[in-house]
Amino acid sequence: MIRNSVITSVCKGIQRVRYVGGWLTRGVAAWAVLAGIAHGQGFQLLEATVKDLQVAFSEGEVTCRQLVQGYLDRIDAYDQSGPALNTVQTVNPRALERADSLDMALAASGPVGSLHCVPVLLKDQVETRAMPTTYGSALFEDFVSGRDATIVIRMREAGAVVLAKTNMGEFASRYVGSAFGIIRNAYDPKRNPSGSSGGTGAGIAANFGMLGIGEDTGGSIRGPAAVHSLVGLRPTLPLVSRHGMMPANPSSDTLGPMTRTVEDAARLLDVIAGYDPRDSVTAYAVGQVPDSYLDGLDAAGLRGSRIGVIRDSMDPKTDPESADQQQVRALVDRAIADLRSLGATVVDPVVVPNLESAQRTYVRNNFETEEATNAYLSEHPGSPVKTLRDILLSGVVTPWRARGLMSVVGRSIDDYGYLAVLQAREQLRRGVLGVMADNDLDALIYATFDHQPTLIESDVLTNPNTEDGYALGNNRFLSPVIGFPALTVPAGFTADRLPVGLEFLGRPFSEAELLKLGYAYEQGTHRREPPRTTPELER
Repeated sequence: MIRNSVITSVCKGIQRVRYVGGWLTRGVAAWAVLAGIAHGQGFQLLEATVKDLQVAFSEGEVTCRQLVQGYLDRIDAYDQSGPALNTVQTVNPRALERADSLDMALAASGPVGSLHCVPVLLKDQVETRAMPTTYGSALFEDFVSGRDATIVIRMREAGAVVLAKTNMGEFASRYVGSAFGIIRNAYDPKRNPSGSSGGTGAGIAANFGMLGIGEDTGGSIRGPAAVHSLVGLRPTLPLVSRHGMMPANPSSDTLGPMTRTVEDAARLLDVIAGYDPRDSVTAYAVGQVPDSYLDGLDAAGLRGSRIGVIRDSMDPKTDPESADQQQVRALVDRAIADLRSLGATVVDPVVVPNLESAQRTYVRNNFETEEATNAYLSEHPGSPVKTLRDILLSGVVTPWRARGLMSVVGRSIDDYGYLAVLQAREQLRRGVLGVMADNDLDALIYATFDHQPTLIESDVLTNPNTEDGYALGNNRFLSPVIGFPALTVPAGFTADRLPVGLEFLGRPFSEAELLKLGYAYEQGTHRREPPRTTPELER
């Protein structure tokens, strides 16, 4: 175990700092701040931001090793014990070694990059060259691809530490998988954490890492963010490279930040956005990426903006008379009042033509998956399987997910039905742009979910037809169907102390605008609260 190792490191002119079983034996008082992390002196790990960390490094309040060990201790305390959130699939066995190298670099020449020693939780759909990538499936439990995804390379070059790979719904759907079991909601472990990036969502909410990476095909960044009082950004499709990520539906797959603050989402996007020749779709992003997404963040950023409110639910199963839906509606109403008080002009409501087609169009697109999966697997000679059919024939995949994958077998983008999907997408896209143009809107808003997350049923791992009410009130499909960016931010809590997310949707490549609006709303309301299930550790 990492915590029981005895490791030493030397930092330019500073005596050695020795860790024994996770505790610090101090050679020099200037480096002896682990107690400060735990007891409230100096740097505070709980809810820490990248800016907090940069200040702490500049003032000598914390070392990278101490920071990484602090997060490892929280994972030890709460992931398989206590609330047993089950967010982490694999802890990076070289995380402390990486921390030591960053401490030496800082002492010798300064920070490595903008994310110097920032511990990142990475969805296990994304490849890392020296750690397994499981895709949530026991079939890939020992699979090591031998390469880093583009975003992993970029984060490492910026100085980040990939602290752990997080559990994900098996092959990018829901919140259970044969590799790990069930991910649990950090605010109520009896409830679902949304998916499929549920491990990253629950882990960042519980302060198991500083920044998180999720993948969003149909809502898998924004869903876990909404139910965990987080910021989740689904970028415009071509903005972030997917190289080194197992695809689901390439025309809607993308990667993006999951963080506790808008500012940290902007910092992470600065690092991962931009052209990558290994993912040709990112060529569309050339000329669309600002010098920094941080530049436009302004607490007064809502002044003079125009925001349209979508009141119509995009999920036909939404029950407008239910108590929890009325609570969500009340929080959205409060958010609208906040937006107005912060200087926005709110157009309430706006009606998007064909909005009801968003869910139907998304669900109908089962034409891309098999071909994309087979092409991806062909890049990996060491893969335990060669095709999607092999995955299904293995008998390993959880029943609900296996049933879903069966529906894509034999489908192709050459099928006539795929043309109907593309036509429906374009019609909806024009409808959204038309409404925004007619009302001179900077963004549209709506609740990410119209209901709070449901309880986890006892048969979710075994029943292909489990009735757990997963994703009830789901409004996430609009963004992926039309390919536009969407940002979820914390809007508060229901009476059950469950978070609700407010989603901003904008035009293509309007991430800077969405982050500006989201930042102003965040700074004017401060709705984020950490879960009570994972409090500060006592020493």
